[in-house]
Amino acid sequence: MHTLSNKLLGPDEPAPVSIYNADGKSPFLLVADHAGNSIPRALGRLGLIEPDCKRHIAWDIGIAGFGHLLADQLDANLIKQNYSRLVIDCNRPLDAATSILRISEDTQIPGNADVNERDRAARIHEIFEPYHAQIEAELDRRQRADRPTALIALHSFTPVFEGASRPWHVGVLYNRDGRLAHQLLMLLNANNDLLVGDNAPYGVNDATDYTIPVHAERRGLHHVLVEIRQDLIEDEIGQREWALRLGDLLPGALAHSRGDG
Repeated sequence: MHTLSNKLLGPDEPAPVSIYNADGKSPFLLVADHAGNSIPRALGRLGLIEPDCKRHIAWDIGIAGFGHLLADQLDANLIKQNYSRLVIDCNRPLDAATSILRISEDTQIPGNADVNERDRAARIHEIFEPYHAQIEAELDRRQRADRPTALIALHSFTPVFEGASRPWHVGVLYNRDGRLAHQLLMLLNANNDLLVGDNAPYGVNDATDYTIPVHAERRGLHHVLVEIRQDLIEDEIGQREWALRLGDLLPGALAHSRGDG
């Protein structure tokens, strides 16, 4: 891979983090760890061909568009990460083996085969840290203002993974604190047309996740991680349908989880 000189990102490249609807008035803070698939020019596309950079291995397909629409629906602030998870996964602890993948599903990532400490440090410093610093700063700002906050982590999952079909339309994920998740599960399950995963297709834990354990659990915030199947939000029609659905259900779920409903 390329040896980094001084900086990983050039001045004309995308910022690692974007903020949408920063002045949103709702209690919800939306975050999207895998919203983008940009790769720093210095990394030479990680040795991948362009089609691989558009696959699910590189990002959460549909989640950026869906996140913007949900932010509009809820009048919520959205913080999203713009670089591919193949550069560094912003929802993995830095000491996790999956932080910088050498292989994703069945695809070798040549640019990650031999990442030295300086290169790894650059990815952490210029991509991982700014994203999480922005989330932390926003949560600190709300705490100072004594503003109630619920953290909603937005993700999408591929319909087939390593040959196994994933039938769920949506997954509701949580770890130690299921207050908001359980309420959202109940509301989603009221729709008999939906197959809803309870901690499926994934669960949340300290070894495999960063955003929920660090930003939500440590602060005692109401929170949930939502996974939507990618084929359901790959176009604007699907993104709008799901934004309307969750925009309708999340306020009620939060009210009940707080004992307000």
